[in-house]
Amino acid sequence: MTSTRPTAPALSAEDLVVEYPAGRGQKVHAVSGVGLEVAAGETLGILGESGCGKSTVGRSLIQLPPPDSGTVRLGDVTLTGLAPRELRRARARMQIIMQDPVSALNPRRRVKDLVWEGPSIWGSGEDTRDKDERIDTALRDVGLDPATVRERRPHELSGGQCQRVCVARALLLDPEVLICDEPVSSLDVSVQAQILNLLETTVRRRGLSMVFIAHDVAVVKNISDRVMVMYLGKVCEVLPSDGMHHEAVHPYTRLLLASLPEVQRGPQPAGAPEPGPAGAAAELPSPLNPPSGCRFRTRCPLATARCAEREPALREIRPGHRIACHHAPPERNPV
Repeated sequence: MTSTRPTAPALSAEDLVVEYPAGRGQKVHAVSGVGLEVAAGETLGILGESGCGKSTVGRSLIQLPPPDSGTVRLGDVTLTGLAPRELRRARARMQIIMQDPVSALNPRRRVKDLVWEGPSIWGSGEDTRDKDERIDTALRDVGLDPATVRERRPHELSGGQCQRVCVARALLLDPEVLICDEPVSSLDVSVQAQILNLLETTVRRRGLSMVFIAHDVAVVKNISDRVMVMYLGKVCEVLPSDGMHHEAVHPYTRLLLASLPEVQRGPQPAGAPEPGPAGAAAELPSPLNPPSGCRFRTRCPLATARCAEREPALREIRPGHRIACHHAPPERNPV
């Protein structure tokens, strides 16, 4: 008889808290109690405005630096609390691709050495012929001609080529999880599409899990299986990407969707709140002193006294769809 026990997620986090000292006894509340799960082969998009804490979540997942509190698990290994040597070894299973590809590459090193950094550190593939073959294969896999780029340095490449080198370097260690921290935001629009297609194809071909962080609604929706919307260090809503336009309920998610051109918007779900112009124009509160209760209440057209007094819990309103809002519809049983 086949076991029906659910498979453990490839990556999970629970109650992550990250705070930074800001002088005069103040603290920046960057991430406050965030949890997530990424299944094997799944892409989770993290969406939100600049300063919402999405990049901090990505860095805390890979322990750069570790969160102030909370738990991160990579498969069956708990990363938080590991000794440095064990953490370094476990972290090889998870690679991060940074926002600025040029700054992420050592300007003094050639492409062939940059791509080989991981195996060089871990002492794998010492045979020169094996090394050259693996480097050339990795470069071809990301759409680069080894004969053209392997001897070049980063300043001799375009931004898109540098990002392809970063992807090749990350993949050479055969990771289980990729964390992409706004990997296309600094690239031209035409190049963005190429890199997104490369990431999507690579994840599907290798069966990788991916956390994709960005502030572009359309980009996150198109590349992700599920989307986690963040605001001021908190999770507002988690929902499937294919139903985002017509199933999103949280006022902040609706505000983000309203920022898209009209032709890209979907129909409004029954009973969902529609933020007015005041919500879009209101100033973002400071993470030094976030609002009490619901952190979005200062921009929300539905805010009441209850929103200021009590923080909304993240609850499931339908399978795979969770929301943190006092005014969300009640839980719906699947048909």
